[in-house]
Amino acid sequence: MRCWQKKQKYNNLSRKGQHSLSFQKTYQLTNSSPFDMKVRDLTITEHTSVDEMIKQMFYSGGFTAKKIAVGVNIVENMIRDSKCFRFLSFPACIVATGTRGIIKEFAKRKWFDAIITTCGTLDHDIARSYRDYQHGDFYMDDAELHRKGINRLGNVLVPNRSYGEIIEEKMTKFLNQIHSEGKEELSTYELCWELGKRVRNKESILYWCWKNNITMIIPGITDGAVGYQIWQYSQMHPLKIDVLKDEKSLSDLIWNKQRLGGLIIGGGISKHHVIWWSQFRNGMDYTVYITTAEEYDGSLSGARTREAISWGKIKETAKHITIEGDATAYLPVMFAALAERLKR
Repeated sequence: MRCWQKKQKYNNLSRKGQHSLSFQKTYQLTNSSPFDMKVRDLTITEHTSVDEMIKQMFYSGGFTAKKIAVGVNIVENMIRDSKCFRFLSFPACIVATGTRGIIKEFAKRKWFDAIITTCGTLDHDIARSYRDYQHGDFYMDDAELHRKGINRLGNVLVPNRSYGEIIEEKMTKFLNQIHSEGKEELSTYELCWELGKRVRNKESILYWCWKNNITMIIPGITDGAVGYQIWQYSQMHPLKIDVLKDEKSLSDLIWNKQRLGGLIIGGGISKHHVIWWSQFRNGMDYTVYITTAEEYDGSLSGARTREAISWGKIKETAKHITIEGDATAYLPVMFAALAERLKR
């Protein structure tokens, strides 16, 4: 669409006073703004839907509000694109919070084809399938918590009985079952399916990955309680984790796909594994980062989408945005808007 056509479409919509989704699809994904687009005040009432609020946030002009709205539109377009292979990556910490429920819904609704995360996700997902975590505070007395057998994860409290003890109990049981079936070598995605099949809890991310055949890969499988239990079990039983089989699976999954997309929450190994593999398919076509990290120190976690373009991990022509902030606040709002749109 030529510039004058975009401008004319905007002027027509402005006269009608509409917050048009079709307009957003044709305009805002270019990551630039026509100088004549005016800033509009938010008009929120008790009747305003989340989707309508997100659209108003786009037209409000600034600052993170607009980025969230752009992110929702990119993810929507990615999910609707039947030719696109969709990644979801995130760190384990958010699984210790109620945001686990949003990640679970992503898997339940099959909005993503593959999940890349850390071993801690398995830890928290399994633990919370059987025991509860509690509310805490960032400024509690950590020495006192330690004496009471309570671990603090930010402002979430993780008692030993709700973490290490229950994980050891359940993993010993699950690994014995897996071993009794003659399975002595597994990729991490096969391990995740085996765990999801046995957890059998509909609030579990692992359960829905197994149920919907979603590939969940854990590149750093030994870096957590579940990984430690696997190592311990392997000292007495023949059991191996084949991470190279994970890489073969990723290659097979993406190689013939026309487009790639990703919702990438946080950083670290989960983020890098997605964008690393994407470069072999000439980069992602849709990318949304949500991060709290800064970029001035050169960290991968803080790197913005524009940096990934220089590596060929995101295409020059991609629809992309970096949203700075806490995913536990943003994801529920983004999910609610997406759920409204995708049911139509």
